[in-house]
Amino acid sequence: MAKREQWFDLSGKVAVVTGGASGLGYAIARALVLHGAKVLIGSRTTDKVEAAVKQLRRETETDAADSSSPVVAGVGLDVTNEASVAKAMQRAMDHFGRLDVLVNSAGVMLRKPTFELEPADFNRIYDTHVTGSLRCAQAAGHLMREQHAGCIINLASISSFVDLIEVAAYAAAKNAVLGLTRSLANEWAKHGIRTNAIAPGFIPTEINRSMIEKTDRGRRILEHTPMARFGEGKEIAGAAVFLASPAASFINGHTLVVDGGYMASGIGDSVAWWTGSGSPQVQQQQMQQ
Repeated sequence: MAKREQWFDLSGKVAVVTGGASGLGYAIARALVLHGAKVLIGSRTTDKVEAAVKQLRRETETDAADSSSPVVAGVGLDVTNEASVAKAMQRAMDHFGRLDVLVNSAGVMLRKPTFELEPADFNRIYDTHVTGSLRCAQAAGHLMREQHAGCIINLASISSFVDLIEVAAYAAAKNAVLGLTRSLANEWAKHGIRTNAIAPGFIPTEINRSMIEKTDRGRRILEHTPMARFGEGKEIAGAAVFLASPAASFINGHTLVVDGGYMASGIGDSVAWWTGSGSPQVQQQQMQQ
């Protein structure tokens, strides 16, 4: 019998996940651990980090052979502060001895009509998503360059490609993330560092749930999503595991869109279930008439 390939095995790998205490960051951190990696999660709020570390250890280390050597650790991390970023990367080295994967998941959201958008608002969003990703990539990249191997995964967005109205600062920042991803991929491949991005579709999290669940905005989103539902954090996490794994060893400079078909939609029949006409029961009744 042929030996089974370990295409998605991350054993021996160490990852830093920014924004890892909640939302997509937490889902990604959890998936990386479950596929064998050791993970340092970082976030600005220390209490949230501590709670997330405890929860993640409960979920992933119950069968660990040596619970005295936890595979999850946390650190206070503000991606807009260079000293904080440097401290976090050094924490990964001190705690785990190496750094193989960086996931830039830290982010903030702002919905405001663009006529009312202040430059300070715009700069805050940009500094977190773009300059923050650059700071972390540089700090991690220096370590990865020494070992001539590493993987950087940036979190882009569906708004990197299409407008979502009244989120101009966020959309501009997420567009810039694509440019940063391509630049790092092109420049750092010679150092053994691959850089890719994930562009999630509409995944309800604490920063956007109130905007898309049971709202007109959410209804319109689902009407243009062929799979007729929102995504889940674990579905974005699966993409991160893939990009960090040996299975993606020749993927560099790519943005993987995970959106249930939203970007592909043109004319379709999918509608939000709460409109009534889109429910499977109603559709079946219509087919029988």
